[in-house]
Amino acid sequence: MSTPSRDPALDNYRAIADAIATLFFPHAEVVLHDLRSQKIDYIANNLSKREIGDDAALEDMLETGTQETNIGPYEKLNWDGQKIRSLSTVLRTESGTPLAVLCINLNISLFENAKAALDLFLSPSRLIPQPDALFRDDWQERINTFLNNWLRQRQLSLNLLTRDHKRELVLALHAEGAFKGKSAANYVANVLGMGRATVYKHLKELKA
Repeated sequence: MSTPSRDPALDNYRAIADAIATLFFPHAEVVLHDLRSQKIDYIANNLSKREIGDDAALEDMLETGTQETNIGPYEKLNWDGQKIRSLSTVLRTESGTPLAVLCINLNISLFENAKAALDLFLSPSRLIPQPDALFRDDWQERINTFLNNWLRQRQLSLNLLTRDHKRELVLALHAEGAFKGKSAANYVANVLGMGRATVYKHLKELKA
């Protein structure tokens, strides 16, 4: 099959097709359909094994005079059974007449496989309750739990805490008995990014 000559009117759309396919390489194919000839005008990163000059099979779009611009996303299967998510954009002339359709076909099978692997890895059914023998005296976890609850209630994050916040947090931890652990003061100082001497200073203020 001879390759039809390219219409310069579609040059910009071919460049856009190349740009999208390059950005999402190797997962995206972009196909440009010329509605005037009802042929495939251009294919960037061919995943579908179609060829330039193949029938576009989009006669209905001209007959019904579609008013849509973006159609989709919708899903279909590729020749190799891979799942494809597609979006078709109707390109128009200055007068509003449909000129071409740019179809972006994204292979999502890889992402679905990665999601399935992550879901399996993170599945809570693979977990057992914390063993009492190991965690009965886990003061670090108790500090972590209290700390994260304290931050969440105040809509704060560790990297945004001011000196006053840190002082307030040290006092709140003390009220919860967090410093009964042998190395708790060191741990709190490291987590809050403050000197150990500053933690002891705040604790002394309480005793005073």
